Amino acid sequence: MLKWSGAAGAALAIGALTGAGGFAVHTALAAPTASAAATSGAPMIVAARRLTESQYRRSIAEVFGADVRVDGRFEPELRDEGLLAIGSSQLSITPAGFEQYYRLADSIAAQVVAPERRDRLADCRPGSDAAPDEACARRIIAKVGEQLFRRPLTEAEIAPRLRTAALGAERTGDFYEGVALALKSLLVAPEFLFRLERAEPDPAQPNQYRLDGYSKASRLSFLFWDAPPDADLRRAAETGELHTADGLRRQLTRLVGSPRLRDGARAFFTDMLQLEHFDGLTKDPNAYPKFSQALADSAREQTLRTTIDLLIDKRRDYRELFTSNSTFINRHLAAVYQVPFTSTQEWSPFTFPKEAGRSGILTEVTFLSLFSHPAASSPTRRGVKLHEIFMCEPTPAPPADVDFSKVQALEQGTVRTRLLAHMDNEGCAACHRVSDPAGLALEHFDGIGQRRMFENGQPIDVSAEVNGARFVGAQGLGTYLSTQRKIPACLVRNVYAYGVGKAPDERDEDYLADQTEAFAKDGYRVPEMMARIAESPEFFKVKLPARARPATTVAAAPAGETGGMP
Repeated sequence: MLKWSGAAGAALAIGALTGAGGFAVHTALAAPTASAAATSGAPMIVAARRLTESQYRRSIAEVFGADVRVDGRFEPELRDEGLLAIGSSQLSITPAGFEQYYRLADSIAAQVVAPERRDRLADCRPGSDAAPDEACARRIIAKVGEQLFRRPLTEAEIAPRLRTAALGAERTGDFYEGVALALKSLLVAPEFLFRLERAEPDPAQPNQYRLDGYSKASRLSFLFWDAPPDADLRRAAETGELHTADGLRRQLTRLVGSPRLRDGARAFFTDMLQLEHFDGLTKDPNAYPKFSQALADSAREQTLRTTIDLLIDKRRDYRELFTSNSTFINRHLAAVYQVPFTSTQEWSPFTFPKEAGRSGILTEVTFLSLFSHPAASSPTRRGVKLHEIFMCEPTPAPPADVDFSKVQALEQGTVRTRLLAHMDNEGCAACHRVSDPAGLALEHFDGIGQRRMFENGQPIDVSAEVNGARFVGAQGLGTYLSTQRKIPACLVRNVYAYGVGKAPDERDEDYLADQTEAFAKDGYRVPEMMARIAESPEFFKVKLPARARPATTVAAAPAGETGGMP
């Protein structure tokens, strides 16, 4: 395999694309004004979202096969307005990040041109394995490129990669070495690493723009499957089917009816439930000797299995997420929940009895451990996250000069008594009165979710009152939450924002209210709600920026120079 080292090597390897010793590091953003673009009728890039790690991995599996290894680290993601999906529209690629993507591309390309995998690339073989073959190289580049870019490649995108493949084959005496170089250029291209959404003139509305068919296809496939569009979706984009009500409905029926909906739902709830916080989660081993990375991984999987089984497989009412005690456990979790595990399988269905005091996913290890201190529970953190994640009500950060000594005196009394002492500061009390009651109702569970009835020898009071409603313990809290309109309204807001990649604003309020009402009339079933949002014109609405981006791809950098996408 022809090797190139470091960022300078990446520049030289990909440099053949431009013929000027440079490589494409970002999409050209110096664009004409929207009015100028409208005059020319040119398509415009109106949004760019960096692929998440799961989307990258799933894309590689879709294009090259699930057995292709993706071994490497990914740059951190950004949570904004409650979702990583919104933050992805603000992310760039740093020079170090580009180097990592290049290493991944090098590894992936080497694997897919290996003799045992070559037949998967395309339905052609070169005239000679030791020389260039333009016809076969073109078929491979066009096929793989369409899958990676989520749209057909233009001749301007194919031609330089053909030159790269030919040059590589000539210098190494190996057709597949040249193809590997061309594949690397596709794998580090912004058209793959970013979901670039394009707008085109809308023939039905003069002077208006719409997302083009391929952008619509990507928006649908990543929402429902967390994956790039398959051949059927790309065909629907090419023929214009996605621009018609009947055609869109046909594709939505297929997307929702596919087993792959579980993948998309897992990705969405991984984001919404902030499960990335498990990365690096630590607990005091003296306080919680049962905590381990295996327990953290098990907790994450339990919450996703529970959620997908209830909402996707069984199509149950979303509000049951807070009241249902049907779940799945393994041996690690059984030790924390203090229940027997007799199954011979890794995972087993389990239903907590009423006397266990649990109620829905808020009393699973995930929520209880993520939003606690390393050595203690935290009613405030739990209450804050409950409002933020499930009600879309973020809580302001505390003032910098707050004295936490009273609440952190773990050896004294119960958390409730320490919080009451802490709240003698009226500036603190305003927020704590909102966040703490729900968290106090969960105090029968410690910082990793183990049941307890006493703290420092004193019985724990789990009674609470919110807006005049009184309840006791986790089960009372679960019942209370299942009646709150803010709960389903927040889910609707998050599904919409996750799909379009931006936070709703005041112009979206009436639309979201209508969608929430329809969600209620439909029994709060999540797949139907997702399809209804994706079928609405608002899901594909184009809001042109002040300066629209052109649908061009090459911005050459001098050889050896690295860069990120602005």
